[in-house]
Amino acid sequence: MHYTNPLGEEKVSKLLLRFSVPAITGMMVNALYNVIDRIYIGNSPELGADGIAGITIAFPIMIIFLALGVLFGVGGATNFSMNLGRKKYEEAESFLGNTFSLLILVGIFFMIVVHINLQTILIFFGASEKVLPLSMEYMRIITFGAPFHIVSIGMNHFIRADGNPKLAMYTMFLGAGTNIILDPIFIYGFKMGMAGAAWATIISQFFSFLWVTSYFKGKKSKNKLKIKYMKLKLNLVSKITALGLPGFSLQLASSLLNATLNKSLFFYGGDIAVSGMGVINSIQTLLLMPIIGLNQGAQPIISFNYGAQKTDRVKKTIKLALKVATLIVVFGFIITRLFPVQLISMFNRDPQLIEFGRSGIFAWFLAFPLVGFQIVGSNFFQAIGKPKSAMFLSLTRQLILLMPAIIIFPKFFGVKGILYAAPFADFLSFLLTATFFYFGIKKL
Repeated sequence: MHYTNPLGEEKVSKLLLRFSVPAITGMMVNALYNVIDRIYIGNSPELGADGIAGITIAFPIMIIFLALGVLFGVGGATNFSMNLGRKKYEEAESFLGNTFSLLILVGIFFMIVVHINLQTILIFFGASEKVLPLSMEYMRIITFGAPFHIVSIGMNHFIRADGNPKLAMYTMFLGAGTNIILDPIFIYGFKMGMAGAAWATIISQFFSFLWVTSYFKGKKSKNKLKIKYMKLKLNLVSKITALGLPGFSLQLASSLLNATLNKSLFFYGGDIAVSGMGVINSIQTLLLMPIIGLNQGAQPIISFNYGAQKTDRVKKTIKLALKVATLIVVFGFIITRLFPVQLISMFNRDPQLIEFGRSGIFAWFLAFPLVGFQIVGSNFFQAIGKPKSAMFLSLTRQLILLMPAIIIFPKFFGVKGILYAAPFADFLSFLLTATFFYFGIKKL
């Protein structure tokens, strides 16, 4: 099978636009999964701020499911893209088949593990006596959707790498769109509360799962999902895991960070602080998702051209991605300065929640204009197959800087110390990424 791949020929700005816009749109829609749940639950008279706290406490588990999808999805798709660039088509399909098997197996395994230990995990993540029953009700159901969620996240990277970014976007539209429609029906119409939000989520994840698996068996895919390539091979599994580790580590660190953050918030500010940070995190997710989408659009272009030894095209792509990312975060920063109360009020109008959220948004987003460079800069190393540098840079902000600051700062400044830990970590990780990036570009 031979075909001319536009990734190596078409104008870089045109390619980045074609690959990133669907990914950005898709990621924004995907972000609405959790955000919409929080908005509907927060505005439910029976649940309110406690319901938001219930989802916020459970969120680190959901990040772990996402992390597993990213581990094998990004790792597999990067190897897939590089082999397409080298015209090794059979090897590319082997990576596709092995990744699919890994996603299925790990999805089932984690569904069982989390289900058995759910209460212990939620208490460890900081659930109070008041919030624990709500978290349990939500996560008991969500856990059953783990295999669907993990497979659809992982395989969606392959749809994009197969040259169909628009279809990858439709996967997310399908999932989040179903969730947005079902949420009010189950929560308000059937009065199912937290369980209703959970059922809406896993039904939508199941539809996404059907969509991604049928794509690689249908006519639109250039590369097919074949049973003969699904048998796991150790050398392929190790290559997939190695290139997926930076993204996985970032998500895993995010899960650990969220758990630490929730425990500190509860200790220094009670359930209202946990709810408030749940809202701030939702806003941050919406503001950062365009950059994650931009990364996803840039990754196959950088990986393919790096594999084809077209370094000029690699440089053009990364420089353009950095400019766009910076514009996105500056826009986000301005929005948080101008409309903090309106942003919080979308979720719940509790005066205590609004007061905490207003001061929280001001502090948490203080160094936000620097975040775009840090995310895109660290992703560059992953796209050129240098997972160690990418992993180190990805983990710096979360584990080495932000987590210790969340633990230490409140000892001196109370709950405000937790909120100002974010700009401290953002600024220092920006300096480190800029240094690595400068030498990385010179070595190209």
